[in-house]
Amino acid sequence: MALRTIREYGDEILEKPCKEVKHLTPGLALLIGDMLDTMYDAGGVGLAAPQVGVLKRVCVIDVAGGDEEPCPYVFINPEIIEEDGEQEGYEGCLSLPGKSGIVKRPNHVKVRALDKKMQPFELEAEELLARAICHEVDHLNGHMYVELVEGELVNNEDIELEEETES
Repeated sequence: MALRTIREYGDEILEKPCKEVKHLTPGLALLIGDMLDTMYDAGGVGLAAPQVGVLKRVCVIDVAGGDEEPCPYVFINPEIIEEDGEQEGYEGCLSLPGKSGIVKRPNHVKVRALDKKMQPFELEAEELLARAICHEVDHLNGHMYVELVEGELVNNEDIELEEETES
């Protein structure tokens, strides 16, 4: 697999809605593998196809952290069919490196999608995984989290310094 260039905030492709995927092709399988490699290399928990310049309804997510075994999810044509609860916290994006902002998201979502073999599935998610699903589905619809930020964007280093002084 190969690493792809991550498009950054301000790139017009990030503002365009993506097209539904109709068939599993060798190109789609390659895209999914490249997206996973790119996400892991960049230290992210999610990546949507438009972030690597492809306007297809595909995203990958892995919220396992630290010493946990990777647990990647592949979502093709995802649709959030239920959401409830609320969570608020800092959210960042590989397309806006070094910045974060406070965003409210549902604490629980149910998503319907196709997996990497184009098999349908449904998944219920809470907390970080729910946040990541909402974030990536927004990308597929041509939106970025900055549209939802309450207050100002902050530098990630400032958040880390604040957390260090609190502990």
